[in-house]
Amino acid sequence: MGRKKQGKFVRSDNKGKDKRHKMKGKTLEAFTEEMHSAFEASLHTEEGAEAPQVKLPCPLAMWELGHCDPKRCTGRKLVRKGFVRNLRLNQRFNGLILSPMGTKYVTPADREIVAHSGLAVIDCSWARLEETPFNKMIGSHPRLLPYLVAANPVNYGKPCKLSCVEAFAATFCIVGFEELALLLLKKFKWGTVFLELNKVLLHRYAACQSEEELLSVEKDFLTTKPEEEEFDPFDVNSGVECMNLNRRQCAPEDDDSSEDTDTSEESEDEAEDEKAENDDESTTVSHDEKEETDSKSQ
Repeated sequence: MGRKKQGKFVRSDNKGKDKRHKMKGKTLEAFTEEMHSAFEASLHTEEGAEAPQVKLPCPLAMWELGHCDPKRCTGRKLVRKGFVRNLRLNQRFNGLILSPMGTKYVTPADREIVAHSGLAVIDCSWARLEETPFNKMIGSHPRLLPYLVAANPVNYGKPCKLSCVEAFAATFCIVGFEELALLLLKKFKWGTVFLELNKVLLHRYAACQSEEELLSVEKDFLTTKPEEEEFDPFDVNSGVECMNLNRRQCAPEDDDSSEDTDTSEESEDEAEDEKAENDDESTTVSHDEKEETDSKSQ
């Protein structure tokens, strides 16, 4: 018996594919509402109120290469807090990827990509970039960040040497999701200082309509000389740098690093875990003692 001859299948102009693509991501309005809800929930958590774990409206991820001290790594802390997930080498990420391999810069035009598919960073040492396998961190939207100044304790004041949380926050600010930037930065004692140091630049970058305009803003900032203090020849203290004579000058830190956070923050996290374990142990001991007393009285 012969098989029934089938007619030739004609694709209907990819209408189904377009429909699936539109349904895949959420609207920016819905994203904004979820972002605001997450930010409000984080404020309640900080106040000590009982609240569910804060859920971000978009996925955050990172490739972690083990270059830095785990106790000083902002990326690992965000993973422990449940905000970021780790990616394996050769694992694809469909959102925006902050990488030196990028050829384009983050601009406000990347807003929808971040809202629909998320944001990823690469957690590696600035001193070991040459041995970092960037080609194994796969994605369709690699990006570079424009000029910004670090606020983390290791690279404070140094241009472009941002930590993972600073890179996340900078991108969120540029694409217009400032509440997410603040939510993440407030997990670190020094976090909001990053926004203060870069307030003017972040505001200007976020107002740009194109990559060309953003690069023009960056160029103008770098070529404009800072205002110098007017020198008064009749003032013996004019032009003299002031400092606290009762405090010894700190030696500059070695530029060895990748990551940033103050070890005191890590100690606080460990102390919280240890306290929880001690509470559990004391509860168990008290329960055992009670049972022993009851058995003796019987």
